[in-house]
Amino acid sequence: MKIFKLKALCLCILLATTAYSQTAKKKIAAKRIQSSIKIDGVLNEADWKSAPVADKFIALRPVPFIQESPDNATEVYFLYDDAGIYIGGYLHEKNKDSIAAELVGRDGFGNNDFLGVIFDTYQDKLNGFEYFVTPLGEQFDAKQAPNLNGNSEDFSWNAVWESKSKINDDGWSFEMFLPYSAIRFGKKNVQDWGLNIVRRRQKSGQQLFWQPIDPTVNGFLTQEGTLTGLQNLKPPMRLQFSPYFSTYLNHDGTAAPGINKNTNTFNGGMDVKYGINQAFTLDMTLIPDFGQVQSDNRVLNLTPFEQKFNENRAFFTEGTELFNKGNLFYSRRIGVEPRFKKRFSPGPNETIQKDPAQAKILNATKISGRTQKGLGIGVLNAVTQSQYTIFEDDVTKQTRKVENMPLTNYNILVLDQTLKYNSSISLVNTNVWRSGNDYDANVTSALFDLNDKKNKWNVGGNVSISNLVGKNGKNTTGYAHSIYFAKSSGRFTFNIWQDLYNDKYDKSDFGYFTNNNTMDQGVWAGYNWTKPIGWFNQMSINTNFFYSRLVSPIDILRRKEMMYQNAGINFNFNAQTKKLWWVGANINAGPNRNDFYEPRYYGRVFKDKSRFNVNLWWESNAAKKFSWSGSVYAGTGGVFKRKNFEYTFTGKIRFSSKFSIDNSIDVFSSKNQSGWAANIGAGRDTIIFSRRNVNSVENIINFKYNFTNRMGVTLRARHYWSKVRPVQFYELDKYGDLQTPATPFTQNVNQNYNYLSVDMVFNWQFAQGSFFSIVWKDIGEDFSREFEKNYTNNLGNTISGNQFNSLSVRVIYFLDYLTFKNKLKKKNA
Repeated sequence: MKIFKLKALCLCILLATTAYSQTAKKKIAAKRIQSSIKIDGVLNEADWKSAPVADKFIALRPVPFIQESPDNATEVYFLYDDAGIYIGGYLHEKNKDSIAAELVGRDGFGNNDFLGVIFDTYQDKLNGFEYFVTPLGEQFDAKQAPNLNGNSEDFSWNAVWESKSKINDDGWSFEMFLPYSAIRFGKKNVQDWGLNIVRRRQKSGQQLFWQPIDPTVNGFLTQEGTLTGLQNLKPPMRLQFSPYFSTYLNHDGTAAPGINKNTNTFNGGMDVKYGINQAFTLDMTLIPDFGQVQSDNRVLNLTPFEQKFNENRAFFTEGTELFNKGNLFYSRRIGVEPRFKKRFSPGPNETIQKDPAQAKILNATKISGRTQKGLGIGVLNAVTQSQYTIFEDDVTKQTRKVENMPLTNYNILVLDQTLKYNSSISLVNTNVWRSGNDYDANVTSALFDLNDKKNKWNVGGNVSISNLVGKNGKNTTGYAHSIYFAKSSGRFTFNIWQDLYNDKYDKSDFGYFTNNNTMDQGVWAGYNWTKPIGWFNQMSINTNFFYSRLVSPIDILRRKEMMYQNAGINFNFNAQTKKLWWVGANINAGPNRNDFYEPRYYGRVFKDKSRFNVNLWWESNAAKKFSWSGSVYAGTGGVFKRKNFEYTFTGKIRFSSKFSIDNSIDVFSSKNQSGWAANIGAGRDTIIFSRRNVNSVENIINFKYNFTNRMGVTLRARHYWSKVRPVQFYELDKYGDLQTPATPFTQNVNQNYNYLSVDMVFNWQFAQGSFFSIVWKDIGEDFSREFEKNYTNNLGNTISGNQFNSLSVRVIYFLDYLTFKNKLKKKNA
């Protein structure tokens, strides 16, 4: 009987798949109105009743191509006038208890049902605008654009628009108003826009679309329907100001003796947004203040490369999808992580009083948009102020200053032309100019990404040239390229790729870059089961192989066999169960490798041994009041047969729709790990390695309480502890092998590092686009050559140690020129 039911289910799904794959693209007409609509979440105006309806939604998850039941029917309507687009709808449920609703703040998914509308205003099937609303009236929005990993949604992009929702006994309703200032489009008198509508029913795990989505087809916007008949759109003048005022009370417990530990600052500035035309927008920030952004997740970095941090500054995350093309733009180079900084030592009887590691941003401007013919143009420019190291004479108390970072201008230009069949070609240029005699940097990259008519095959790549002007008294030109060929649609997909950077290529002045002189190539292949069988709703497996070698020899012995760097193979599996759990596994292995970076000395190599690693992970049903996830990792390999073990646990409890707590713990242990310890000797060419034990613990806890859908408080506390204990020391010989040191190495290279950060934020959106926030930050950092044996002692010592504390208040007020002008007219009428 069970076998019969399973076969029947598979037959129904097969028939449904065939039917929907052959269905014509859906169309719906928007109705122009003359009367006003009150945005209150209740569709009681007459215009809603006479508008065409978008209904009969089709599931993508957990089971594709299943039509929604009448009890859960979705109805969405579109109206428009000279001011903007109105969207309303009713989302039916059997009862109120079937609705998932949680207050999480703007731009948070949370444990929520939602309704989202996606517009592809240029119908290029590459770029989209997304607007979502939840049953409790919270908003989130995003831009969709192609990137290195296919299309991605940028939820840091924010527009100013209105919405209201209302929960009823048999479902929930909503109304949205999108002013034309919140969206970009072309100049045609009659316009059709690409359209899709998505609904999530969290408790059932369903994700449904108005225009059906086939999970085996490449691209999401490639499968869109159409909103037709938009006529004589007259976008208003888009001129918006967001002036801000902020004040900080700071206590720096780490300040040097004689330096005032308590300071207070007052700041003021403005963000400006100006619509140059319907398609292009200028964004400018004048005297920006980023002091309230979330603290970085700093770690003890044992690698030879710099740690890469997330960008938390809104100006450099919102609407930057064009600038991310080519992977040349690492926005933290502007102010936070400048690549160029001179370091000076104090003279006799001198003490360093001030040595800034970051540069103050004077202004930043970006212009971006896309023409009706599909040409996207983006320009970003930022200027950072000169910074100085200040020395004080211990006897005379006189001070002197030396410039450690020059006045610097950062610029990126992007041209991106969309083509037929979801394809594009692009040109990206980044430029870093420094005042005075310091060197400048320029990188140019040409990119292409082409798909066939059936959107099944894909080929792409890029060619890049870097130029360092005046670095070390000379000009250096480097070359890089990438190429890939892929089957991008169907249940079976694959990708063949190669990346090459010659030994002169360097994009690190404006981009994140670890190393050049490398040629990496590989093959990735995967297979997806999108229909439920047995215990799973969907499942995918993939495997990939890579091989890496140098482009030019750097081994001091010039051995040909030393061109090889690394190779490896991976196997991945993941599936969603019928209980809406996710489970997965990863197995990876690799042969012996040559590491040219761990020695920290150009031309030297460390010959490491083979490796084998296994990782298992799981995620419970997130719709439950208590949800949890975890992973277990174990690995072995290397010259000392290291044994790695790591486990991660994350749990979340939702006490109500307003209050939740989640906690994440990661514990890592590595015994007999090999790693660099020191470079010693007159030429720093005697390289010491160690056999070491490494342990780390990361503990993150989040509290969230939302008073309303516009007001809430969050607290995030993170403690990270890592220790490195060398067990035995070795000297790296010129062949890349580890030998007993000729002279015993006695230097203390123990490492015990703690980093504690607390971010407590009260945020109130008191008007559209206007916010009042209070932020308390606490940061404690400690590095020692002596060990504390357990986690509790390390946490206690970090809390009781010297810390940096900050209490800040910030008000930002949104002013729209047109709204202000209309209010002034009414007042004078």
